[in-house]
Amino acid sequence: MIRLLTSLFLVVLAVPGALAQTKSLPSDVYKSVLRVEVATQVPDYETPWNSGRFSGGIGTGFLIGKNKILTNAHVVSNGRRVLITIHGSPVKYPAKVEFIAHDCDLALLSVEDFKDFDTFPTFELGEVPTLESQVRVIGYPVGGERLSVTRGVVSRIDFQPYSHSRADSHLIVQIDAAINPGNSGGPCVQDGKVVGVAFQGLRQADNTGYIIPTPVIRRFLKDIEDGKYDPYADLGVSEFPLFNPAMRKALGLPNDGKGVLITKVVPTSSSDGILKSGDILMSLDGKPVDSAGMITIDGENVNLNEIVERKFAGDKVAVRFLRDGAVNDVDVELKPLTWSRMYAVEYEKKPRYIVFAGLVFQPLDTNLFAASKFDDVTLRRLYTDYVPKGLFEKHKDIVVLTRVESDPVTSLLGDFTGYAVDKINGVEVRDLAHAHELLNPEKAPEFFVIELFGAERPVVIPSAMVVEANKRMQQNGISHLENLQD
Repeated sequence: MIRLLTSLFLVVLAVPGALAQTKSLPSDVYKSVLRVEVATQVPDYETPWNSGRFSGGIGTGFLIGKNKILTNAHVVSNGRRVLITIHGSPVKYPAKVEFIAHDCDLALLSVEDFKDFDTFPTFELGEVPTLESQVRVIGYPVGGERLSVTRGVVSRIDFQPYSHSRADSHLIVQIDAAINPGNSGGPCVQDGKVVGVAFQGLRQADNTGYIIPTPVIRRFLKDIEDGKYDPYADLGVSEFPLFNPAMRKALGLPNDGKGVLITKVVPTSSSDGILKSGDILMSLDGKPVDSAGMITIDGENVNLNEIVERKFAGDKVAVRFLRDGAVNDVDVELKPLTWSRMYAVEYEKKPRYIVFAGLVFQPLDTNLFAASKFDDVTLRRLYTDYVPKGLFEKHKDIVVLTRVESDPVTSLLGDFTGYAVDKINGVEVRDLAHAHELLNPEKAPEFFVIELFGAERPVVIPSAMVVEANKRMQQNGISHLENLQD
């Protein structure tokens, strides 16, 4: 299981012979590696009307330009105050987050007054380090207050999940070194240039850390040049490897180790209406796809999605595929698959909710799913199928009855928590705002009948009792009965 480094850095251990091969850095460059101190406020999805709990952490950042400090998104996520400290100085400089990209765990900070940093050197970006090459990591990990410098060897270049969002995978470089809390956001340096940003480690293994490589960093910096950050584009397909000779023969393919089977095309995605289940994907932008779903870029075998990773919304990718034995060449215009954010952890957003006569309704997402530990099979299926089966086309939100507050109106209802809402007074619920409209009509019906997916009977609330019940909720500490905006 991948673990996050909330204040992180790297402790790199290498063989003694390798250490002598790494050139030392100029001493003044250490001034450009900064300690990042963050006070955070984490939303409370169990009681969404509350402000959430306060906490804090330490991370690392480094200068890449005039008043441009690069760090990890998870270092400053949900931040309420950010302070920067220079190596060897007691002064704390207030800073702010200029751009943040949760899908690739990167953020760019600035300080309010940059004059004390004017003479500091800035780091340049290098290329992806090669296997077995030595690197140096600089940062402020746990175990002390001062700057730490460690070394290690590049042991793997792969395409793996980024644990910050829990839903995104990108290029990653593995180092035979532990990355510890406090190291996050610190530069990984080779030959005087940054080749990555330290960001996560592996609990099940010793001396195994990961850095975000420069192709991901460059894409982030390029994206924000227009003054805003846009999500990654997505091809919108799921693929299956074609190793089995019998399966290849059944599909009419030679046993040459080329091509993967497209098993699903997400509705409304970039590939919708162009590719379909059963097609054989043969190449992207002229680069052959092997039977494991790998392509070769810069001499390294990486996941085929790396082609799409380096593009932006509106860019095109040349796709060659087989259908019914015939070769087809098409250009697919890329766009983000916004609905897939259902599966990503959200930050910097207040929970949306409705409190209605003691019933609490919330839209289903990964934050809520993690906080509530739902066990209803139907609800879990709705969560799993939301993107693959295109449920978002009908339901912008899956609205869930998450709590039943103690009140005379709700005392005899029974346990309906953890069920998704199907209909209110016979009308299918599209999203949370629609549910709010149905629960607050101009002319109230005699009863509000709320039908739940998988429940044996509906929830029935007499409309004459709603106003007093809502007043009791407010008297009991729920000052705002709804929040419909993020």
